[in-house]
Amino acid sequence: MSYIRFENIVKSFGSNTVLKDINLEVEKGQLVTLLGPSGCGKSTLLRCLSGLETVTSGKVYLDDRDITDVNPKDRDIGMVFQQYSLFPNMDVAQNVAFGLKMKKVPNAEIDKRVKEMVDIVGLSDHLHHYPSELSGGQQQRAALARAMVTNPKVLLLDEPLSAIDALLRHSLQVEIRRIQQELNMTAIFVTHDQDEAMVMSDVIHLMYNGKIEQSAAPTEMYTEPVSKFAATFIGHYNMVPVDAFKKMTGVDGEGTDVAFRPEVIDISTKPVEREGCVTIKGHVVVSLPHGNVLRYAVMCGDHQIDVDVLFKKATIIPNGTDVYLTLKQDDCIFL
Repeated sequence: MSYIRFENIVKSFGSNTVLKDINLEVEKGQLVTLLGPSGCGKSTLLRCLSGLETVTSGKVYLDDRDITDVNPKDRDIGMVFQQYSLFPNMDVAQNVAFGLKMKKVPNAEIDKRVKEMVDIVGLSDHLHHYPSELSGGQQQRAALARAMVTNPKVLLLDEPLSAIDALLRHSLQVEIRRIQQELNMTAIFVTHDQDEAMVMSDVIHLMYNGKIEQSAAPTEMYTEPVSKFAATFIGHYNMVPVDAFKKMTGVDGEGTDVAFRPEVIDISTKPVEREGCVTIKGHVVVSLPHGNVLRYAVMCGDHQIDVDVLFKKATIIPNGTDVYLTLKQDDCIFL
């Protein structure tokens, strides 16, 4: 039995329906990500679980309990937002202890749990610092500790890292994942950042236009998109119309487009024949560095195909050079 369950969730604001018959399950101990572009409904779905939004129709279950109409304060859910919402007049220890005080936990137990949680998030040396004395990353750790110290049934994180610079964001992604696994905590993470979702998730639920477009583990989401939207939103796919691909390779298939990743293509100045592979002829338009790879833009007829080669393996091919692209048929996805 799933730990969290959304059944036929519909949410409308007036005539605008933002969640359209959502069915979704989360297992206990998982970190699940709701991923999608702005306006897809991911934050609204999270708020329906927390009770900050009421559903128009459908049911929400947590730990076998129907919580659809339960008051938010009685749902036993912790939340972390993009704005950390720390109390500016309280130090770290007081901020983290706040939820426990509201629950009237004995002071000795509060002190013990606050120290344990602050140690887990790496803020032991900042117990008596105020939010104005903390960096953005430290404030986020304090907000995380405050949300987790009450030992909620589920932790909800609504784009908590989007306001943090890239280097610190990566560090906090690793830390949140470590803490979640260490505590075996069930968590739902909301983001529009595909890389963040890939790094942190047990399961990704990709949302588009108020619906679940695809649900899968990160590796499956990356390698086996079920739609053109999924292919273009997760990572980078070359997308060639089926008719054009057939002219290039002689290979036909069902669907309207053929998708394949830049990194699955081999590029050379001479044709290469390999069993189970197709070859496409083109010419290099430009080569550009993309992090640790060199990306070639290759024109093949009327279509540009991007090819990624690791820098350490790259022999730069001049612009205008005729080239041959080789890829396995198994790496071509007909959508």
